[in-house]
Amino acid sequence: MRRRPGPLPSDVHSRVDLGPSTFRTDVARANVSTVNVIVPVADHVAAAADLVRRYRELPAGARVRLGKPSSNLFRFGAPPPTLDASGLSGVISVDRVARTADVAGMTTYEDLVDATLPHGLMPLVVPQLKTITLGGAVAGLGIESTSFRHGLPHESVREMEILTGAGEVVTATPDGEHADLYRGFPNSYGTLGYALRLVIDLQPVTPYVRLRHRRHPDAQACTDAIVALSDTGVDFLDGTVFGAGEQYLTTGEFVDTLPAGVAASDYTGQQVFYRSQQERAVDHLTVRDYLWRWDTDWFWCSRALGVQNPVIRRLWPGRYRRSDVYRRIVALDRRYGFSDRLNTVRRRPVEELVVQDVEIPVGALPAFLEAFRRDIGISPLWLCPLRLRSPQPWTLYPMTPGELYVNVGFWSSVPQSPGDPDAHNRRIEQLVSDLDGHKSLYSTVHYAEDEFWRHYNGPAYRALKQRYDPRGRLPDLYSKVAGKGGA
Repeated sequence: MRRRPGPLPSDVHSRVDLGPSTFRTDVARANVSTVNVIVPVADHVAAAADLVRRYRELPAGARVRLGKPSSNLFRFGAPPPTLDASGLSGVISVDRVARTADVAGMTTYEDLVDATLPHGLMPLVVPQLKTITLGGAVAGLGIESTSFRHGLPHESVREMEILTGAGEVVTATPDGEHADLYRGFPNSYGTLGYALRLVIDLQPVTPYVRLRHRRHPDAQACTDAIVALSDTGVDFLDGTVFGAGEQYLTTGEFVDTLPAGVAASDYTGQQVFYRSQQERAVDHLTVRDYLWRWDTDWFWCSRALGVQNPVIRRLWPGRYRRSDVYRRIVALDRRYGFSDRLNTVRRRPVEELVVQDVEIPVGALPAFLEAFRRDIGISPLWLCPLRLRSPQPWTLYPMTPGELYVNVGFWSSVPQSPGDPDAHNRRIEQLVSDLDGHKSLYSTVHYAEDEFWRHYNGPAYRALKQRYDPRGRLPDLYSKVAGKGGA
């Protein structure tokens, strides 16, 4: 039985401790978590004050970089942390009536989901990896299969308490004194300030999600289906490209119960989620398992570490089948060059890491996929449609409001081209520019500085920098993402 989550009971008024609720109990039972992620407000206030104090005490010339337990960035040469922010995590409160959460900036989405699901709620957009932090997704960019309906994570933020580069604490809202920072904070990657606390919108959920996987024979057919599905009543929409003739779109719908005799699937064990798209037309997951369906195998990237080999998978402890574990392994490899040395011994080419997410206008998607297949050759690819929720553009990532885009994600490596170790990444940047697309900045950036600022609104960024970090305590955005000495 399908039911789009509707209004919540009118007799519920308290925050956090909400009393009995059959609806909430059903969600919690299907989405078990025993982790306590609620932080007392006094503890958060003390942790934020301590962070602000330590920031202000840093020497004027010190390069500042937040320290936290994990990272989902693919820039591996950053200097060591100077500002431990690990205490700035936890969910301060959940308001089931207003459908909002008050959240510390370094809270991971794993903890945020564990705090909201027992109340029958989830964030509007939950990025697919557990250790992405809320502050990181807002200062950077996040996306998931609700983005065709709800846009990007920063669009569900009602207000942010931000420690600016100048050492001041300001509250940024859409219409307040610091509305310029509210609209300019996304895609600033910690170069204007750090989010101490955020209030975000939530949406109601049911216990389960029913999935339908549909195969499309070519890029044009897949694109046409994306356009059609984005205007229907489905709750989730994304896809996978396995090859030019094998492309799947997956829709998800909230359901209250499982069909008689059907158990929810489990892709945290021996089975791999992305392979299920090729093997079954209909599937069911708990809401929690749906949200983290990609994390267990880091989409498909765990195969490079052997984790999809049935023998290795049985020996690999389940608690270590997580994206943050794989990312730490890759970081060690990039730091010490194990793979490059092994390729040299085997007389194989050194590999160029090609890890990117790009947004392509939906009409240009077939052209992008064809050029990518011809010039880069990586597969699979992830497809995630998105449309901005806001009627206004966001300052540093100026996508057109109302226009449908498709995020294309690809995370692999290819043999380096002789004489240009970054040739494939440069080709992708040129292709994205030619098609009026946009490129996320969590990974390598090869634009020349003048071209970079044309894409990311240099004049507006400089005005924000002058207002909120006039002494340049935090790195410049281009210096940071292009590896020109920024933190």
